[in-house]
Amino acid sequence: MANLEHLALLQAGAVRWVEWRKTNPQIAPDLSTADLQENNLRGANLQGANLSRVDLSQAVLVRANLSSTDLSSANLQQAKLSAANLSAANLSLANLSKTILTQADLSHAHLIGADLSEANLRGSTLTEANLIGTDFNNANLRDADLGAAKLMRSNLCFANLVAANLIAADLSEANLYQADVMEAYLYKANFYKANLHKAHLGGAYLLRANLAETDLRGADLAWANLRGVNLGGANLAGANLRGADLTDANLNGVNFQGTIMPDASRHD
Repeated sequence: MANLEHLALLQAGAVRWVEWRKTNPQIAPDLSTADLQENNLRGANLQGANLSRVDLSQAVLVRANLSSTDLSSANLQQAKLSAANLSAANLSLANLSKTILTQADLSHAHLIGADLSEANLRGSTLTEANLIGTDFNNANLRDADLGAAKLMRSNLCFANLVAANLIAADLSEANLYQADVMEAYLYKANFYKANLHKAHLGGAYLLRANLAETDLRGADLAWANLRGVNLGGANLAGANLRGADLTDANLNGVNFQGTIMPDASRHD
């Protein structure tokens, strides 16, 4: 339960809250389970606070400092968190559906099992974030930085990952059905047993990526850089590889039935 004194201070206004936090830096505010839906907390300093199971649906948290905050199982549906600092925050099992997180910092954050369906994360930073089993269905991750992020078994169906940075990210067993991953940076990314059925990967940079046993049926890989990629046992039936560079790629056991192959000049 929320500390009633802490809750009263927060609701007393920005000036009072800022003064209290400055004079009591050693106190971690406890606002757990509080009803803060639709509250205007723009720029609020909530660093290190306990916000587990809090209701912040439709709240305004633009440029708020939520670093190292416990937001586990919190309701942030349709909240506005543009440019917010959520680095190292715990958002496991949180509801962030349709939340605006453009340019937000989620580096090193924990979002295990969180719902980010239809969320707008364009240009956000999720480097080394724990996103195991996270739901990004139809989310906008265009230009996002997901370098070295853990995305195992995550749901990225229909997600927009155009020009996103996924260098060294682990997407093993992730679902990227019809995801748009065009021109994304996927150097050394791990897609082992991932579902990329009908995914759009045109112009993607997949140098030395692991696509072993991946479902790439009907995927568009036109002009993708697949140099040194591991495609062992992958299913590329009906895929488009026109203009792709497969130099030094491992093609053992690949299903090429109905695949549009690269030009011979790119095959050498």
